[in-house]
Amino acid sequence: MGKPLVAIVGRPNVGKSTLFNALAGDKISIVQDTPGVTRDRIYADVEWLNHNFTIVDTGGIEPESNDIILKSMREQAQIAIDTADVIMFITDVRQGLVDADNKVADMLRRSGKPVVLVVNKVDSFEKFMPDVYEFYNLGLGDPNPVSAASMLGMGDMLDNVVSHFDESAEEDEEDDRPRIAIIGKPNVGKSSIINKLLGEDRVIVSDIAGTTRDAVDTEIIRNGKEYIFIDTAGLRRKSKIKEEIERYSIIRTVSAVERCNVAVLVIDAEEGITDQDTKIAGIAHERGKGMIIAVNKWDAIEKNNKTVNEYTEKIRNKLSYMPYAELMFISAKTGQRLNKLFETIDAVIENHALRIATGVLNEIMAEAVALNQPPSDKGKRLRLYYITQVSVKPPTFVIFVNDKELMHFSYTRYIENKIREAFGFKGTPLKFIIRERKEK
Repeated sequence: MGKPLVAIVGRPNVGKSTLFNALAGDKISIVQDTPGVTRDRIYADVEWLNHNFTIVDTGGIEPESNDIILKSMREQAQIAIDTADVIMFITDVRQGLVDADNKVADMLRRSGKPVVLVVNKVDSFEKFMPDVYEFYNLGLGDPNPVSAASMLGMGDMLDNVVSHFDESAEEDEEDDRPRIAIIGKPNVGKSSIINKLLGEDRVIVSDIAGTTRDAVDTEIIRNGKEYIFIDTAGLRRKSKIKEEIERYSIIRTVSAVERCNVAVLVIDAEEGITDQDTKIAGIAHERGKGMIIAVNKWDAIEKNNKTVNEYTEKIRNKLSYMPYAELMFISAKTGQRLNKLFETIDAVIENHALRIATGVLNEIMAEAVALNQPPSDKGKRLRLYYITQVSVKPPTFVIFVNDKELMHFSYTRYIENKIREAFGFKGTPLKFIIRERKEK
């Protein structure tokens, strides 16, 4: 269901970020020569030989360090290891095998996860191969010599990585029960919502922010229908080193969102919507998931006749990139409107998988074009020939035009709004692919 997750781990300064950036095709991780610079673990989607997977760049592991940042980086790397399907263990041929490599190798062996041993900075196979053999001593199988900086040996290494993916799991998961990821910062009441729906305290809840460290799957049956709820560790703002572990739980959110049909972003009514909330919502939006925003602790707010409208406006402004998201005000404590949550989830799941007939889509597009002329540039006018829906989850449409350059974002948005006027599509993003077709 979700993409496999591959964690890149190793000591500081062995070139993890360089390798990550080479695979991600973007300079996403900060690369510097100071040990421990990759503070923020970052994730990216990679495709190799028809395999799609997510890679996670971790901070360097200093097995024995008491330095608070390095210590929390070690804990974060451990989270990545626990969450990952396959681990890429990066070492450095120029520094050779060092004691810390052995300690990291022990940590990885205990995880029981498949490990691909990568020896980086092998800029010349002829020159460095004798030094690569030393890494057999780690007892983690054949070392893969690569140079992340020069992109050498990457193909063989990736072949090794994807060989560990559990193909059967991908095929077996014909589990069509709806999966709902409950996402948001620590202490906004994610676990309390699930407990209230279950009617029992199954997920540990405490007032210490970030108590729920692991994503937990919970089955809930409502009106004879089964749902799987995925509770994620919360994400915390970046300011506090002690709680750096929290910001690494972003990876949990990524892996939970990857597996869900609908994401429910829980916001604390007392705190209001924050920048961290918008970042978390962005993860679900980028991945095209159905989206519900649940404002929790609504019972704790003093209200007048304007409160709901003011709140709605603030949230809509902050999350202006997802106007389609369904918004509801709930209380996990009192159970207020939690019944409505299931109705909303059902509606969003239906919209996320909705298919529209091609004939109907072309009628809507023809009417839209008649009402609002497509843009032109230097005397050349955009012509829209044809629209068709090519997939669902999220609903994805291809529009054939005479010139892609003329199809401005604003006109695509206009067509999207017309389709939404006709079919609603509440709670689900729509995706548009613009293709050029030469004029006959």
